[in-house]
Amino acid sequence: MRAVFGLVLIVGVALAGGAVMMAKNYISAYQNELARERAARAEAVPTVDVFVATKPLKYGERLSQDAVRAVRWPENAIPEGAYTTLDALFPPQSGDKLRVVLRAMEKDEAVMAAKVTAPGEDAGITSRLQRGMRAFAIKVDVSSGVSGFLRPGDKVDVYWTGMMPGAGGSRGEVTRLIETNVELVAVDQSAGGDINEAIIARTVTVAAKPAQVAALAQAQTTGRLSLALVGAGDDTIASVVEVDQRTLLGLGALEAPQEVEKEKICTIRTRRGAEVVEIPIPCTN
Repeated sequence: MRAVFGLVLIVGVALAGGAVMMAKNYISAYQNELARERAARAEAVPTVDVFVATKPLKYGERLSQDAVRAVRWPENAIPEGAYTTLDALFPPQSGDKLRVVLRAMEKDEAVMAAKVTAPGEDAGITSRLQRGMRAFAIKVDVSSGVSGFLRPGDKVDVYWTGMMPGAGGSRGEVTRLIETNVELVAVDQSAGGDINEAIIARTVTVAAKPAQVAALAQAQTTGRLSLALVGAGDDTIASVVEVDQRTLLGLGALEAPQEVEKEKICTIRTRRGAEVVEIPIPCTN
């Protein structure tokens, strides 16, 4: 009996040991296969470190090192202007001079050169003007300023309303499109695009070329300016637009009165004593 019990015990231990070895081999094979798959995936999609925001960043906020972190990003999908090294984002030669946020960023959004200033640079309007562009302020109200729905970065068409020179009042006021796709760089004193609610601005600042600035200044002095918001991604080019009161009412152009040709009268002069008189005669030519 004892021999049978010992034999069963030995067989049970052998089976348990075999099961343990099989499980160990299975787990080891699974881990090796998983490692090979990960290695193959890493080779198929090469990645690069890209620095992203660790928290929401607002316009005008200074960018410190604890506000960013590096994440692995597919090499063929890196956003243009993204920072891939810490020295590029925080140059050692800049010392304690920090970059300033130009555009609001959400958590885990890539930090790009277009969204921050150079180290130590102010986040004023001058940093948003491209080469050859100038900032010009336009007075607006609730009607001319699209009811307060303008944001920095939006594009608008500018319309002028006033009396045309030499019109003589026959056409009344005329409204004409004078500039198209003009970019807004500030609304009142705010140059950030993270305005959360509609505000009735008193002025908007646009980026324009010097010739456009002169045209806008002349138009603002001689009439009223109104803005029309251009849709995002709209690249259409507006044609010449001009509407006067007669066109608005469908009256057509005002025709000039035709001149009535006067009948030509020919005369001759003759003297009758001391008096000179004119006598009508038939005209020969």
